[in-house]
Amino acid sequence: MEIEYQYRFGLPKTIVTKYIHNEEVLRNSLPGCKSFTKSSTGIYTGEMEINLGLLQDLFTLDVEIVDDKTPSLIKLKINGNGDLGQINGNAILMFKENQGLTQLTCKAAGKVSGTLGLAGKKLLDSGAAKGLENFFQQLEKEMKRKVYQTKRRKR
Repeated sequence: MEIEYQYRFGLPKTIVTKYIHNEEVLRNSLPGCKSFTKSSTGIYTGEMEINLGLLQDLFTLDVEIVDDKTPSLIKLKINGNGDLGQINGNAILMFKENQGLTQLTCKAAGKVSGTLGLAGKKLLDSGAAKGLENFFQQLEKEMKRKVYQTKRRKR
């Protein structure tokens, strides 16, 4: 399974790349997130509910930052396990700023096994695209909330 997704943040790249590492911002942005913590430098663990049509499961996730060239590039390794199968993959997040806005390109490749892997490419691809869209929209809202809170404290 391979997917490429683009999202434009209404924020400068310095803000996006600062908060994309923030544990609280990430936890509040992940759809179906039950828990999400930084377990050590560059490694996050969590639990997420996955809903793809009739398929629903609670997945345990490990996300490792394997290469961090912030502010332009972050490479991730992602492993997930649930009752319906496993997800193993890699993602590259690339950031470019244009006129004060940040263009993010996410390229991901992975293997899905078990019952979840039998769901079919079309269902998995559409579910992944919708999940990424929801995640990045919520991520932008959380980043803007953090910026607003920081500005309020400085008054």
